[in-house]
Amino acid sequence: MTLPRVIGRSLLAIASIAILLILVTHAQAANDIVEKPALSGTNTARLDFTPANLGFGNVSVDRRRARTLTPSPSSLNFGNVQIDNRQQLSETVTNAGQVNISISQATVAGTGFSMTPWAPVVLTPGQHYTFTVTFAPPSAGNFSGNVAIVSNASNPNLSIPLSGTGTPVPQGQLSVSPTTLAFGNVIVGTNGQLNGTLSATGQTVIVSSDNVIGSAFAVTGLSFPVTIPAGQYVQFTVTFTPSGTGAASGSVSFASNASNSPNVEDFTGSGTPPPQHSVNLSWTASTSTNIIGYNVYRGVKSGGPYSKINSVLDASTLYTDSTVADGTTYYYVTTSVDSSNVESGYSNQTTAVIPPP
Repeated sequence: MTLPRVIGRSLLAIASIAILLILVTHAQAANDIVEKPALSGTNTARLDFTPANLGFGNVSVDRRRARTLTPSPSSLNFGNVQIDNRQQLSETVTNAGQVNISISQATVAGTGFSMTPWAPVVLTPGQHYTFTVTFAPPSAGNFSGNVAIVSNASNPNLSIPLSGTGTPVPQGQLSVSPTTLAFGNVIVGTNGQLNGTLSATGQTVIVSSDNVIGSAFAVTGLSFPVTIPAGQYVQFTVTFTPSGTGAASGSVSFASNASNSPNVEDFTGSGTPPPQHSVNLSWTASTSTNIIGYNVYRGVKSGGPYSKINSVLDASTLYTDSTVADGTTYYYVTTSVDSSNVESGYSNQTTAVIPPP
C-alpha cells in the first residue's frame, strides 16, 4: 500500500518540475533574476520570483484624442458680393470622436461677417450642428474673418476662416434729350414751352435733383427723387419767359446715381418786343352842312358804353388807333361836329379784333 503513494508523490514532483521549467523560462524573458527551486523531502516544489508579481505597468488612454470636432467645409469663401447686398453660407461642425463634446462658445470676427448667436451645445459621438454665416460687405474690397469655436475637444480652439469680396453696385447711365432746347423768338411778357426726356440704360437710375441756370427758364414735371428703370424714360417741361428783348441762354443739370452724372441740357432763346397792333378807321363824310370835324369813340362791349379816343377834332375821315391791347375786341363809332359845335349822334358800329400775343 505504501508503494503507490510514493509513486503518486513522485509523479506530482515531476509535474511540478515541468511547470517550474516553463515558468522559469518565461520569468527569464521578463527578468533575469530568478531563484533556483529547492526541493524538500516531501517532494513539494516552491517557486519565487523577483519582482514578486509579473505585470505590464499602467496602460492609459488619452481620452482627449477621442474628442475631435470637425468642420465642414473647413473654410467659407463667399466670393463676390455687391455692396449693400448679403450672402449666406452654412457651416457644420461634427463630433468625430467617441465621447461627448461640449461647445461652450462660438463667435465671429471680421468686418462684414455675422452669424446668429447660439447657446452652448453638447454633441454626442457622430452628432453635428449646422449654423449660418452672413457676409454683407460695407464697401468694395477683400474682407476676411473667422468663426472661433471653444470646446473641450482635442482641438479646443477651432478656427474656421472666412473670406469674401465686396464689389461695387453696377451703375446705369442717364441720357437727356435733346441736348439743347432752342426756343427761338418769344415775345417779352409771354412764354414758350418745350419738352425734354431723361432715359436710363443698363441699370435703374435715381435722379435726385436738378439745378437750373438762367432766370428766364424753369423746369417742371419732375418730382424728386425720380426713379427711372432701365430702358424707360420720363418727360419734363422747360418754360422760357423772357423779361426783356435780346438773346438769352441757360441750362439744367440733373444729379443722379448714374455713372455719367451729372447730365446737362442747354437752353437758348430770344426775347422780342410785343408787336405794335393798331386799328385804321375810315368813314364816309357827313352830308350835313357846316361840318368841321369828327370824334371817334371806342368801347369793349357791343353797343357801348363808348369813350372818345381822339384828343382833338379830326378834320378828315381817317383815324388810327394805336393804343389797342393784344387779344382784345373793340367796338368803334364816330360823330360829326358842325361849326356851331353841335355833335351828331353815333354812326353805325364797327368791330376790330386784336390778335393775341
